[in-house]
Amino acid sequence: MSLTINNFQPRVIADSVARSRVFDVLLVAAGSLFIGVAAQVSIHLPGNPVPITGQTFAVLLVAAGTGLLRGVASTVLYAALGLVGVPWFADASSGFVSATFGYILGFIAAAALVGWLAQRGWTRAPWRTALAMVVGDLAIYAIGVPWLKASIGLTWAKAVSLGLTPFLVGDLLKAVLAAGLFTGAWALVNRSRQPRG
Repeated sequence: MSLTINNFQPRVIADSVARSRVFDVLLVAAGSLFIGVAAQVSIHLPGNPVPITGQTFAVLLVAAGTGLLRGVASTVLYAALGLVGVPWFADASSGFVSATFGYILGFIAAAALVGWLAQRGWTRAPWRTALAMVVGDLAIYAIGVPWLKASIGLTWAKAVSLGLTPFLVGDLLKAVLAAGLFTGAWALVNRSRQPRG
Protein backbone atom coordinates (compact mmCIF):
# COMPACT_ATOMS: atom_id res chain seq x y z
CA MET A 1 0.00 0.00 0.00
CA SER A 2 1.48 3.35 -0.98
CA LEU A 3 1.51 6.43 1.22
CA THR A 4 0.47 9.76 -0.16
CA ILE A 5 1.36 13.15 1.22
CA ASN A 6 -2.22 13.49 2.47
CA ASN A 7 -2.39 10.33 4.59
CA PHE A 8 1.21 10.24 5.82
CA GLN A 9 1.38 11.43 9.43
CA PRO A 10 4.77 12.88 10.38
CA ARG A 11 6.05 11.70 13.76
CA VAL A 12 8.53 14.58 14.11
CA ILE A 13 8.83 17.96 12.40
CA ALA A 14 11.59 16.77 10.05
CA ASP A 15 9.32 14.05 8.66
CA SER A 16 7.01 16.72 7.26
CA VAL A 17 9.73 18.15 5.01
CA ALA A 18 11.05 15.19 3.06
CA ARG A 19 11.72 11.49 3.50
CA SER A 20 14.85 10.10 1.85
CA ARG A 21 18.26 8.75 2.84
CA VAL A 22 19.96 11.79 1.31
CA PHE A 23 17.73 14.10 3.33
CA ASP A 24 18.53 12.12 6.50
CA VAL A 25 22.29 12.45 5.90
CA LEU A 26 21.98 16.19 5.26
CA LEU A 27 19.81 16.58 8.34
CA VAL A 28 22.35 14.78 10.53
CA ALA A 29 25.18 16.94 9.18
CA ALA A 30 23.12 20.11 9.67
CA GLY A 31 22.20 19.02 13.20
CA SER A 32 25.85 18.53 14.10
CA LEU A 33 26.78 21.89 12.61
CA PHE A 34 23.97 23.60 14.51
CA ILE A 35 25.21 22.08 17.80
CA GLY A 36 28.78 23.14 17.01
CA VAL A 37 27.76 26.72 16.21
CA ALA A 38 25.57 26.92 19.33
CA ALA A 39 28.50 25.71 21.44
CA GLN A 40 30.35 28.91 20.56
CA VAL A 41 27.76 30.89 22.53
CA SER A 42 29.68 30.44 25.76
CA ILE A 43 29.61 32.28 29.08
CA HIS A 44 32.15 31.42 31.77
CA LEU A 45 31.19 31.59 35.42
CA PRO A 46 33.97 32.53 37.86
CA GLY A 47 35.75 29.45 39.20
CA ASN A 48 33.58 27.06 37.20
CA PRO A 49 35.05 24.76 34.51
CA VAL A 50 31.57 24.24 33.02
CA PRO A 51 30.49 27.18 30.84
CA ILE A 52 26.95 28.17 30.01
CA THR A 53 26.60 27.39 26.30
CA GLY A 54 23.96 27.11 23.62
CA GLN A 55 24.88 23.54 22.74
CA THR A 56 22.57 21.87 25.29
CA PHE A 57 19.55 23.66 23.87
CA ALA A 58 20.71 22.87 20.33
CA VAL A 59 21.04 19.15 21.14
CA LEU A 60 17.52 19.02 22.56
CA LEU A 61 16.03 20.96 19.63
CA VAL A 62 17.77 18.72 17.07
CA ALA A 63 16.56 15.55 18.79
CA ALA A 64 13.02 16.82 19.26
CA GLY A 65 12.82 18.01 15.67
CA THR A 66 14.41 15.03 13.94
CA GLY A 67 13.70 12.00 16.15
CA LEU A 68 15.76 9.30 17.83
CA LEU A 69 18.07 7.99 15.09
CA ARG A 70 18.82 11.29 13.40
CA GLY A 71 19.17 13.08 16.74
CA VAL A 72 21.60 10.49 18.10
CA ALA A 73 23.53 10.44 14.82
CA SER A 74 23.89 14.24 14.94
CA THR A 75 25.25 14.22 18.49
CA VAL A 76 27.56 11.25 17.84
CA LEU A 77 28.93 13.01 14.76
CA TYR A 78 29.40 16.22 16.76
CA ALA A 79 31.28 14.34 19.52
CA ALA A 80 33.39 12.25 17.14
CA LEU A 81 34.48 15.14 14.93
CA GLY A 82 35.25 17.26 17.98
CA LEU A 83 37.41 14.48 19.39
CA VAL A 84 39.47 14.24 16.20
CA GLY A 85 40.11 17.97 16.00
CA VAL A 86 37.15 19.93 14.62
CA PRO A 87 37.17 23.03 16.87
CA TRP A 88 33.47 23.16 17.66
CA PHE A 89 33.24 22.23 21.31
CA ALA A 90 32.69 25.21 23.63
CA ASP A 91 35.13 28.07 23.02
CA ALA A 92 36.30 26.54 19.72
CA SER A 93 38.01 23.71 21.59
CA SER A 94 38.44 20.14 20.40
CA GLY A 95 39.93 16.86 21.55
CA PHE A 96 39.33 15.26 24.92
CA VAL A 97 38.11 18.04 27.22
CA SER A 98 38.41 16.05 30.43
CA ALA A 99 36.29 17.96 32.95
CA THR A 100 33.30 18.52 30.68
CA PHE A 101 33.40 15.55 28.32
CA GLY A 102 30.73 13.82 30.40
CA TYR A 103 28.27 16.46 29.26
CA ILE A 104 29.09 15.69 25.63
CA LEU A 105 28.38 12.00 26.31
CA GLY A 106 25.21 13.12 28.06
CA PHE A 107 24.14 14.87 24.86
CA ILE A 108 23.96 11.49 23.14
CA ALA A 109 21.80 10.02 25.90
CA ALA A 110 19.59 13.11 25.89
CA ALA A 111 19.18 12.96 22.11
CA ALA A 112 18.07 9.34 22.38
CA LEU A 113 15.49 10.07 25.08
CA VAL A 114 14.13 13.29 23.60
CA GLY A 115 14.09 11.86 20.07
CA TRP A 116 12.23 8.78 21.30
CA LEU A 117 9.67 10.94 23.12
CA ALA A 118 9.29 13.20 20.09
CA GLN A 119 8.48 10.21 17.88
CA ARG A 120 5.69 9.38 20.32
CA GLY A 121 4.05 12.77 19.92
CA TRP A 122 5.54 14.61 22.88
CA THR A 123 6.38 17.74 20.86
CA ARG A 124 2.76 18.19 19.79
CA ALA A 125 1.64 19.56 23.18
CA PRO A 126 3.41 22.48 24.91
CA TRP A 127 3.58 20.94 28.39
CA ARG A 128 4.84 17.61 27.06
CA THR A 129 7.47 19.38 24.94
CA ALA A 130 8.68 21.22 28.05
CA LEU A 131 8.73 17.96 30.00
CA ALA A 132 10.73 16.24 27.24
CA MET A 133 13.31 19.04 27.45
CA VAL A 134 13.55 18.56 31.22
CA VAL A 135 14.02 14.79 30.73
CA GLY A 136 16.81 15.53 28.25
CA ASP A 137 18.50 17.92 30.67
CA LEU A 138 18.34 15.29 33.42
CA ALA A 139 20.06 12.78 31.14
CA ILE A 140 22.86 15.26 30.45
CA TYR A 141 23.37 15.99 34.15
CA ALA A 142 23.17 12.30 35.08
CA ILE A 143 26.36 11.73 33.07
CA GLY A 144 27.99 15.17 33.16
CA VAL A 145 27.95 15.80 36.91
CA PRO A 146 29.46 12.43 37.99
CA TRP A 147 32.08 12.79 35.23
CA LEU A 148 32.93 16.30 36.46
CA LYS A 149 33.21 15.00 40.04
CA ALA A 150 35.52 12.13 39.08
CA SER A 151 37.67 14.04 36.59
CA ILE A 152 38.76 16.81 38.95
CA GLY A 153 38.21 15.14 42.33
CA LEU A 154 35.24 17.10 43.67
CA THR A 155 32.84 16.23 46.46
CA TRP A 156 29.29 15.50 45.37
CA ALA A 157 28.09 18.79 46.83
CA LYS A 158 30.74 20.75 44.93
CA ALA A 159 30.09 18.86 41.68
CA VAL A 160 26.37 19.66 41.92
CA SER A 161 27.03 23.31 42.82
CA LEU A 162 29.33 23.73 39.81
CA GLY A 163 27.85 21.34 37.28
CA LEU A 164 24.11 21.57 37.82
CA THR A 165 22.78 24.35 40.07
CA PRO A 166 23.92 27.35 37.97
CA PHE A 167 22.10 26.03 34.91
CA LEU A 168 18.65 25.18 36.30
CA VAL A 169 16.90 28.51 35.73
CA GLY A 170 18.22 28.70 32.16
CA ASP A 171 17.11 25.13 31.50
CA LEU A 172 13.57 25.92 32.63
CA LEU A 173 13.47 29.00 30.40
CA LYS A 174 14.73 26.95 27.44
CA ALA A 175 12.06 24.31 28.10
CA VAL A 176 9.36 26.99 27.94
CA LEU A 177 10.91 28.43 24.76
CA ALA A 178 11.02 24.97 23.15
CA ALA A 179 7.36 24.44 24.03
CA GLY A 180 6.48 27.63 22.17
CA LEU A 181 8.73 26.82 19.19
CA PHE A 182 7.29 23.36 18.65
CA THR A 183 3.71 24.51 19.17
CA GLY A 184 4.25 27.05 16.39
CA ALA A 185 6.11 24.61 14.16
CA TRP A 186 3.39 21.96 14.38
CA ALA A 187 0.73 24.60 13.70
CA LEU A 188 2.56 25.50 10.47
CA VAL A 189 2.92 21.83 9.51
CA ASN A 190 -0.77 21.16 10.11
CA ARG A 191 -1.79 24.27 8.19
CA SER A 192 0.36 23.26 5.21
CA ARG A 193 -1.30 19.84 5.16
CA GLN A 194 -4.84 21.25 5.00
CA PRO A 195 -6.52 20.66 1.65
CA ARG A 196 -6.70 23.80 -0.43
CA GLY A 197 -9.98 24.59 -2.03
